[in-house]
Amino acid sequence: MLKHAFKKITLAVALGTTAFSVQAAVEVTGAGASFPYPIYAKWASDFAAATGNKINYQSIGSGGGQKQIIAKTVNFGASDDPLSEQKLTENDLLQFPAVIGGTVPVVNIPGVKAGQLKLSGEVLAEIFLGKITKWNDAKIKSANSDVSLPDANIVVVHRSDGSGTTFGWTNYLSKVSAEWKEKVGEGKSVKWPVGQGGKGNEGVAAYVGQLQFSIGYVEYAYAKQNNLAWTSVQNKEGKFVQPEQKSFAAAASNADWKGTPGMGVVLTNGAGADSWPITAATFILINKKVEKPTEVKTALEFFDWAWKNGAESATKLDYVPLPKEVTDSVRKTWAAELKTADGKAIWQ
Repeated sequence: MLKHAFKKITLAVALGTTAFSVQAAVEVTGAGASFPYPIYAKWASDFAAATGNKINYQSIGSGGGQKQIIAKTVNFGASDDPLSEQKLTENDLLQFPAVIGGTVPVVNIPGVKAGQLKLSGEVLAEIFLGKITKWNDAKIKSANSDVSLPDANIVVVHRSDGSGTTFGWTNYLSKVSAEWKEKVGEGKSVKWPVGQGGKGNEGVAAYVGQLQFSIGYVEYAYAKQNNLAWTSVQNKEGKFVQPEQKSFAAAASNADWKGTPGMGVVLTNGAGADSWPITAATFILINKKVEKPTEVKTALEFFDWAWKNGAESATKLDYVPLPKEVTDSVRKTWAAELKTADGKAIWQ
């Protein structure tokens, strides 16, 4: 399992200065995607040390995050599945990206090391459709002549909860496989043809770590922290690439943030010889009519602080920080659209 239980960040408030001892710390609540949890945990810890304010973030999946912000039970929601312009308007929500990362296939095959196995999108789709059932299937062996593959049944592991990671995964499979698109499609939750479900990225990582001959999909930081063997994947240009900061950044380099409603850019199967094909941005959702300005402003200060001070931490965890022009644009949106009941902006 991960060094930290991926359920909730509860960070002690730093009281190292006179200012903090006089002014009560602000506690902010957020919930949603498990995909960005590793970097949110690191940022929240550093933010608490720097400011004394506390971020309580529950890793419950993107579907849960969307539901809780719509119900106004948290100060911000988090989702890897960007809401459409219609959904944002219906619920009077502001959406903005926070960081970029990558989803990776992970396997538990004795003797197979991280990055050694090569899989195409077509093969991944057929595995998750239940059409390829053995690790020594000819379609897998054709790209892996140098890998000893067992005559063993493939154990498929997928998410059991409403998940933005699942949205990105199934969105990718729908782009590379007409059969997947027709029979299963894309979404935070789908009707899986085969396999067993784990809750959260942490649940899938745990199952793959325990089940021999299994395959699943998780955010890259979960693969690394759980010592799971990820695979390389063939991208749109026909190149087998490894998941890494460089390939995630390449996939995000041509994103049209300003031209996409709610900045809800989907980065899967992008062009570029170096691009990782299952790259994704993760998003934050906030109610435009701000009922708790102190908490919401502190949430904004958290992301503002993270973008200014947390790039190195993001890179170390193999996420990609947002470009400065994107974060500058987000701050302008905060100032224009987030207002209290009496019409006052909470961000200057």
